[in-house]
Amino acid sequence: MAHDHTHSSGSRRRLAVVFGIVLVIFVFQVIGSIMTGSLALLIDTGHNSVDLIGIGIALFAATLVRKPPKGQKTWGFRRAEVLAAGAQATLLLGLGVYSLIEGIRRFFVPPEVPGPELLFFGVVGLVGNIVSIIILSSSKEQSLNLRAAFLEVIADALGSVAVILAAVSIWLFDWTRADAVAALVIAVLIVPRAFTILKETGSILLEVAPRELDLDKVKMHIEGVEHVQEVHDLHVTRIDSNLPVLTAHVVLADECFYDGHAPRILVALQECLAEHFKVAIEHSTFQFDRAKDAAQETHTHT
Repeated sequence: MAHDHTHSSGSRRRLAVVFGIVLVIFVFQVIGSIMTGSLALLIDTGHNSVDLIGIGIALFAATLVRKPPKGQKTWGFRRAEVLAAGAQATLLLGLGVYSLIEGIRRFFVPPEVPGPELLFFGVVGLVGNIVSIIILSSSKEQSLNLRAAFLEVIADALGSVAVILAAVSIWLFDWTRADAVAALVIAVLIVPRAFTILKETGSILLEVAPRELDLDKVKMHIEGVEHVQEVHDLHVTRIDSNLPVLTAHVVLADECFYDGHAPRILVALQECLAEHFKVAIEHSTFQFDRAKDAAQETHTHT
């Protein structure tokens, strides 16, 4: 548990630092968008504003996650990070669609955009994003929010590169459509990633088993434990991105309930699930059934 709190504190510190960096970039880019009239920079600014909201929600969620279970909230606020990531992805999707529509419109009616000024603001954004990437890179796999924030900052960096290339094209070659092209490139970066995050958060909310976990192998391992005859009603869900939960009915030989084997079998099952799979299942609940009772059952949930 102390290990989890250490990860949580480290995650919050990293998110707080990145929030500050993204806020500074956002202020610079708002000024730049007004000065240059660039769609690419405007979309990149909007992307940063979504990041600010997302990282702010992630910070709030990381704080909620630390609150212990209380009353009817038996899992505490473990799902807060999932909801935060889903909200961020929804905002990104809206921004991406707007960028596609406006980018196509401006491609055919390109406005004048000053190349040197656009280049300056693009470089400022890229430097800030690189610093944020370095801060988040060592902990991006610790939670869904950190992973989402890391991917967002990478996308921001690529967006800044697109802005820089557009600025150079406008400045050196007077190709004003480069601004619209850069906006479309940023949209292409945003939309698929938004769908990816929505898919992952949706799978958690729909209680889909982790894709890295082969349930047939889990069943085989459980049935491979001595004295286990059968497994049914096997369910694996996730409370958040780092907390898989398993429940199952395990049929034991009748004598296990009288000779003291049942407690030892429980320990063996829990160790098996925690150690044998890529996704460690450290929270498992088993109901032991007697073989003669299981034989009489007429209905089980599969």
